[in-house]
Amino acid sequence: MSGAVRYRDVPMGGSLAAHFETRTDGSTIVTSTEPLQPYTDRLTDRFLHWAEIAPDRTLIAKRVATDDGTRGDWRRVSYAEALASARSIAQVLLDHGLNADRPLAILSDNDIEHLLLALGAMLAGVPFAPISAAYSLVSQDHGKLRHIFGLLTPGMVFAADGHAFAKAIDAVVPKDTPVVLTKAKVDGRKTLSIDDLLATRATSQVESAHAQVGPDTIAKFLFTSGSTKLPKGVINTQRMLCSNQQMIRQCFPDLQREPPVLVDWLPWNHTFGGNHNVGITLYNGGTLYIDDGKPTPALIGETLRNLREIAPTMYFNVPKGFEEIANALELDAQLRETFFSRVKMFFFSGAGLSQPVWDKLDRLGEAHAGERVRMLTGLGMTETAPFAVCANAHEVKSAHIGL
Repeated sequence: MSGAVRYRDVPMGGSLAAHFETRTDGSTIVTSTEPLQPYTDRLTDRFLHWAEIAPDRTLIAKRVATDDGTRGDWRRVSYAEALASARSIAQVLLDHGLNADRPLAILSDNDIEHLLLALGAMLAGVPFAPISAAYSLVSQDHGKLRHIFGLLTPGMVFAADGHAFAKAIDAVVPKDTPVVLTKAKVDGRKTLSIDDLLATRATSQVESAHAQVGPDTIAKFLFTSGSTKLPKGVINTQRMLCSNQQMIRQCFPDLQREPPVLVDWLPWNHTFGGNHNVGITLYNGGTLYIDDGKPTPALIGETLRNLREIAPTMYFNVPKGFEEIANALELDAQLRETFFSRVKMFFFSGAGLSQPVWDKLDRLGEAHAGERVRMLTGLGMTETAPFAVCANAHEVKSAHIGL
């Protein structure tokens, strides 16, 4: 039966042959027999590379929020534009004396300014910390946010909307800490506009600071979910991010042939969205469309709208997201046409994908495109930035995690 199944022709890399090392303390180390190939010292090296050879390519895009609360057309930022903005931001961070003891804290969700700030921070060698927006917008006592700020002692704080984040900012941000906003203000507090940062003229200080960034420089502080106890801060170095992306590149060698196009909602305060998916985009010269939808009844419609318009080459989601999309694909011909037009692989993480949902996606692929799109997965964690093992064999089923 398996011989009759046709999959979309996409190369799979990464050796699934294992080497076992038993140590004297009783532990066993399991590694792939395929060695990790050389990788860059800094994620920004890849960003600079693509800004030079593909300056006009879109790096990041997000729908513009309209006055009535709906979302309009895409706002796109190219690699060249992102680099110019990141250099200006880096200059401001250096001017304010930010460093590993006084990093940049980002309170709000995925958006273009969030990515530009992260890139600027990495150019300046300043760690940044993307923090779950729920700690500011949902929590009533801001206990987790206060805990995180006690650990970080940020030298600057960014939030997209001053009105929405005012209560959290007043609760935890010291009055002498600069606050940067995209829109609105916080009453009783002097703030900076993101436009002020972007209008700053970058100097040679930025290149000098970037020259000091090495593999062991801290790129970001990422916090665990804190679902059972207070969030734990995890150091992510440039080496961790870059070695992880090289592992992904070897597991999915098609990344070496075609820049990826992602349509993605996964939050950047989590390692799946912020390290895995943003990293894939930057490392391989791709384009990331920020999806303002989510796999919830209220927001799945926005995800489906985006997928009707933008055809991803790789698609990442959590199991609930694939379930919602599979159900919609059965009923929506336009969605099927766009979604299956060039997607090379599906990838889920965060929980197990049920076999019925998996089977439904296989059936839909066969019915619409005459072939299945391979479903892959893996296992990772915040501490591994995030990939640890990858299930990229030709026969992967629910509950497989890979090597």
